[in-house]
Amino acid sequence: MIKELVKDEAVLSKRCAIATAEDAAIAQDVVDTLASLEDAACLAANQIGQAVAVGAYLDDERKAHVLYNPKVIFGLGAARVEEGCLTRDEPSKVTRYAKIKLSYDELVDGELKSRKRDFVGWEAQMIQHIADHCAGKLV
Repeated sequence: MIKELVKDEAVLSKRCAIATAEDAAIAQDVVDTLASLEDAACLAANQIGQAVAVGAYLDDERKAHVLYNPKVIFGLGAARVEEGCLTRDEPSKVTRYAKIKLSYDELVDGELKSRKRDFVGWEAQMIQHIADHCAGKLV
């Protein structure tokens, strides 16, 4: 279901709860809302009012990928960049890594499975943005 975007900093600045397999409906709402937004690349659940650690990003073919409980383990190639956000009016300066290793969960056959994966470039930047939202960082 497509949801309204939340711009309330009190909501966005709270650390999200750990997601479980029961949050699959929330993940679908994130995907549906993301797909409905023009020029959007990623979205976290707290941006639609659900304070659980779930996010989704679109690849180059605009296919959605859902991440449960994303956590950046380490990054390489740090740089300060200006980044926009769907739920903030002004862009902000943030540190982003060119390459990251991410720990996350993936929903497989109704159960969350732990994963680790490297991401680079634009995908890495989007995922860091999602992980920041899940941690309650205003970006």
